[in-house]
Amino acid sequence: MDKTELRLDELKRIMRECGAEDAAGLDGDVLDVPFKELGLDSLAVMEIGARVERDYGVEMPDDVMDKLQTPRETLDFVNHRLPAA
Repeated sequence: MDKTELRLDELKRIMRECGAEDAAGLDGDVLDVPFKELGLDSLAVMEIGARVERDYGVEMPDDVMDKLQTPRETLDFVNHRLPAA
């Protein structure tokens, strides 16, 4: 199945699975909240990148993941690199 968009709800699911400390905190408006404030350390953020790369086929190098600080930045990065529907 080709995926043409990474949606916030899917990213939140991945974040929960990768260790967001306060999963309940992901229920609000988290688009611009830094990953660190969402309870995700650098290892968890790298795991998010690996999961997105595996599930969506978008290359997520470590140096890119270091620069992506929020869910919005991650969604924008991934969705600009996915093929259009």
